[in-house]
Amino acid sequence: MTLLIGALTVGLILSLLALGVYISFRIFKTADMTADGSTALGGATAAVLLVKGVHPLLATAAGAAMGMVAGTVTGVLHARLRIHGLLAGILVMTALYSINLHIMGRSNVPLMEVDTLVTGATEALKPLVGKADTHNIAGWQVASRDIAAFLLSVLAVIIVSVALYLFMRTDLGTAMRATGQNDQMARAQGADTGGMIILGLALSNGLIAAAGALLAQYQGFADVQMGFGMIVWGLASIIIGESLVRTRALGIVITGAVMGSVLFRLMVAIALRFGLNPNDLKLITAVFVLVALVVPDLLSRIRRRRGVQQHA
Repeated sequence: MTLLIGALTVGLILSLLALGVYISFRIFKTADMTADGSTALGGATAAVLLVKGVHPLLATAAGAAMGMVAGTVTGVLHARLRIHGLLAGILVMTALYSINLHIMGRSNVPLMEVDTLVTGATEALKPLVGKADTHNIAGWQVASRDIAAFLLSVLAVIIVSVALYLFMRTDLGTAMRATGQNDQMARAQGADTGGMIILGLALSNGLIAAAGALLAQYQGFADVQMGFGMIVWGLASIIIGESLVRTRALGIVITGAVMGSVLFRLMVAIALRFGLNPNDLKLITAVFVLVALVVPDLLSRIRRRRGVQQHA
């Protein structure tokens, strides 16, 4: 049960990352490599502020804000300086590695003895479930901290998902989506397409950095390497989610990205539970992404062939 709740919690936290990658990948049609650096940037910023006694909410917000700054830099390089989007992301991601080391002062910042959002949620939960450190759920002993972290992640995902949905339905959000769909048409309608790209990448990396800040507080440390491969995670979550919902409706797609992230984490947890060597985790992640990319298209081709044969 602890493994299941932990997997669900991490999946929910990283669904914020998936929503950020959705903005860059699906709306602006680019795999923004800044994501790997922004994840660690959010975690590093939040961790350093938490160690200094800053309130966890403010530290998390500061981590997200730093991610927005990183996304803005990528957007400016791409939209204003005409650097290819992929290369712009790689440049910023590379620079962020050194920046994150300067922020933390070392490669790792522990948070086990620091008040975080998770410890705050654990204390807030005690009046409801009691002061015991563990609780019986369906015959399994689950730590109060794990329950609190799970509920906190659920609340965070609901708030962010609803806010993102409402924003995307505003005039500004509609202009952003229009820029991604057809920049020439959006420009003809008077939209500043360059500004929309910059805003979109800022929002994307803000969500990704927020995920990094929450992940650092949940796992109890921030590490300079914690963002490695996160762009792959985000892409996999989006692709799996789209395979599940099979629609491009905004609200359903947002829900699908969350579902994809949770399902992807569950698959990884199951693989580890059944003896996967942790050294092979990135390899298995790449295989999962490959399967998620190939299988939906393969199934679609099979259905089309069957349809043609039936009409023949």
